[in-house]
Amino acid sequence: MVRTILSLAFFSLFLTPLSVSGADIIRPDARVMNEEIVVSTGLALDEKNISDLKNGIAKEITFYIDLFRFWRMWPDEFIAGKKIVKTLRSDPIKKEYTATTFDGTTLIEKRFKRFDSMLDWTLTIKDLKLINIKELQPSNYYVKVTVESRLRQLPPVIGYLLFFVPEKDFKLSKDSLPLGTGTEK
Repeated sequence: MVRTILSLAFFSLFLTPLSVSGADIIRPDARVMNEEIVVSTGLALDEKNISDLKNGIAKEITFYIDLFRFWRMWPDEFIAGKKIVKTLRSDPIKKEYTATTFDGTTLIEKRFKRFDSMLDWTLTIKDLKLINIKELQPSNYYVKVTVESRLRQLPPVIGYLLFFVPEKDFKLSKDSLPLGTGTEK
């Protein structure tokens, strides 16, 4: 009798969900504005990443914002996408915070006096123009936002040999609500 109670108590430890909060993507908001698909999204970092940043560990966060066409019987079709690389650095001794963003053509670097303002500027994407709707066929589309944070840049050979060493801190993705758009060509 005692063994069954102990075994049930032991197995119930594995069945109870743990409340772990990690980094999370703010739901992508895709809408049509002035004949453009415009996307707004953001990232909420967890406490571990925030404390790492405050202690001077630089973070490189990559946003992939992709437009997909929904197909019922086939895999969804990739239409267009943008990659934005954001780097966050802090100097805990000087209390100086620096962030850069690179979208493939433009590099912007800013310095901040407050840590929170750096996070707001860097981890929020507002009204990113993705594609003109005149280029799309009438169908259902959705935007998929994928965010990843790299731990370290290992050379490819070492990455293949040490396959058990993680290269990414986290990788998240979230889809927007369906978006019906497009015009006849």
